[in-house]
Amino acid sequence: AIDEDQLIVHFQPKLHLASDRIGSAEALVRWQHPLKGLLGPAHFIDLAEETGLIVPLGRWVLNEACNEAARWPEHICVSVNLSVVQFRQSDLRLDVQRALTEAGLAASRLELEVTESILLDESAGALKTLNALKELGVRLTLDHFGTGYSSLSYLRNYPFDGLKIDRSFITSALSSAN
Repeated sequence: AIDEDQLIVHFQPKLHLASDRIGSAEALVRWQHPLKGLLGPAHFIDLAEETGLIVPLGRWVLNEACNEAARWPEHICVSVNLSVVQFRQSDLRLDVQRALTEAGLAASRLELEVTESILLDESAGALKTLNALKELGVRLTLDHFGTGYSSLSYLRNYPFDGLKIDRSFITSALSSAN
């Protein structure tokens, strides 16, 4: 799909409620399969992670998202999800720096979303990488909070700018006596 130029990035807008304007958009990759049509990430991301192809795929999405966002009004940011495999197996700081430079996008307009599994698997290395990314000036968000360990206490140790709480966490919190 990468080699055949069959991937596309769709953008899901995020509304800034105070101003009632789009404040950012999340990059979501889709595969325009020649026989099966448009496939969502559920059809190929797990396989890409298992095979290590998530690294070039993630790099491609990052580059595409930055290039597209560079054409948007300056108040609109772009967010890109990072996989655990991508976080571990690539020089992420260099990939991000290169994508920003080549697109001409200000680092403050890029938000990188990571899942808490990154923090649990390799916390010392994760902190080092997250701090290196913060030094570039990008925003960091913890995505899908509430699907794993979900301890607010460990968040104090990481340089997150935002927290996306998973719907399942909210649902169970509202229905639990605890």
